[in-house]
Amino acid sequence: MSLFGSNEKKYVYFFGETKGLGKEILGGKGKNLSEMVEMGLPIPSGFTITTETCDLYYKSNKTYPQIVLDQIEEKLQQLEKVMGKNLGDPTDPLLVSVRSGAADSMPGMMDTILNLGLNDESVQ
Repeated sequence: MSLFGSNEKKYVYFFGETKGLGKEILGGKGKNLSEMVEMGLPIPSGFTITTETCDLYYKSNKTYPQIVLDQIEEKLQQLEKVMGKNLGDPTDPLLVSVRSGAADSMPGMMDTILNLGLNDESVQ
């Protein structure tokens, strides 16, 4: 069960929790991943931060409101549990990829970060 009351806005969704949400909310990549999970395809677990979060960030003076940070933490803990690894673990860290996205395709305009979770100890 979520730590958040039913009246609180959701900004972060685990893959598969997004039935009925469109690419306007999930971004194109997020929507595609959601649909693949719904079809039962074997994709890695993960979560999507909604496109609304970007708007909220700018309306909040370029800071993330605590509700967003709390929801990201909740989904990260869920991901760590599913994967049986922890982000930043010095010996066998959970490694994640971060992909930016938007409702409309923007090739070459967005960033990708691979192997987030590596640190000086785990690289050795």
